[in-house]
Amino acid sequence: MLRDVSALPELEAAPAASAAAVAARAPASLDEFLAGIGTRAFRFAELGLRQREDALDVVQDAMIRMLAYRERPSAEWTPLFWSILRSRIVDAQRRRMFRLRWLVPEPAHDDGSAIDWADDGPDPSRTHDGREAYGRLADALGTLPRRQREAFSLRVLEELDVATTARAMGCSEGAVKTHLSRARDALKKHLDDWQ
Repeated sequence: MLRDVSALPELEAAPAASAAAVAARAPASLDEFLAGIGTRAFRFAELGLRQREDALDVVQDAMIRMLAYRERPSAEWTPLFWSILRSRIVDAQRRRMFRLRWLVPEPAHDDGSAIDWADDGPDPSRTHDGREAYGRLADALGTLPRRQREAFSLRVLEELDVATTARAMGCSEGAVKTHLSRARDALKKHLDDWQ
């Protein structure tokens, strides 16, 4: 049925072309679809929430909500899932802000701790470089407004087309292109000094 998203494989072990390969072949069942999208969904949620536990919760909740759409055609699953996940992330952000606003001062978002990815890679230097690059990208994405971060993540990292991204984000295709263009400009400025 559902995968345990707490047992997600490490970032570097997933090949960059896997998103395109998964997208090219339609899943035979909703279970197969959810199993294939779990890791990418977790990364997307973690970038939006900046907390591993909250990201695991919203991904699991989005997967459970997808079970209600089991009878829909498989072509609709991708935009529907990303739309549900995005809504769950926004809800979690709102709940956190509401709770923290009147209980305690809002904590700093950058606590300086590194993302704890398991190191199963055979080449430690490549693993380190990949982690450093992902950390810099995650930090840069964290500086972007929410809609720009979502557009960049869905279009570039998840390799969704403009129409699917627009459906997932609940906006027009032109708005997706605008958010993506602004995100790329901001990321280029932020990452230029690192290269």
